[in-house]
Amino acid sequence: MALNVDLAGFAPADALDLAVLIEEESRQRYIELAELMDEVHGNREAAAFFAAMSAKEEAHGRELWSRREASYPDAPHRIDGSLLDEIHVPDSSGVHPDLSARGCLEIALAAERAAEAFFRAALPRVTHPEVRALFVELADEEVLHQALLAARIPSS
Repeated sequence: MALNVDLAGFAPADALDLAVLIEEESRQRYIELAELMDEVHGNREAAAFFAAMSAKEEAHGRELWSRREASYPDAPHRIDGSLLDEIHVPDSSGVHPDLSARGCLEIALAAERAAEAFFRAALPRVTHPEVRALFVELADEEVLHQALLAARIPSS
């Protein structure tokens, strides 16, 4: 994920806006994957998994938005999609008609790993202590999400 903005100048409201944007982009990709699996491939199990992941992304995005509005109600919204080249959205390259539950989990797990990597890689460029703390928190949440998904992957 490449970010076309100077993270050193990020305010806490900007960081929360970015986090909300990332959640929304992921939510949209999961919706697309659910529709693809259901309507094109007829794989209802995979479609249901991706729909559930979309709902989780939406809930987390709402939580972050509420936090942003409660903490920084008067701060301008300076972050939008034009600032992002690529977001840690789930990759559709591994999608095929017979995608298994394991395959679905692996797609979601890869997205969570990419999100963690983004937040950790951004830390050296962040100067504001609150933004740094938020990025650490978000990276740690991605680790938790990874563990939850990995626990659902059947062994062999």
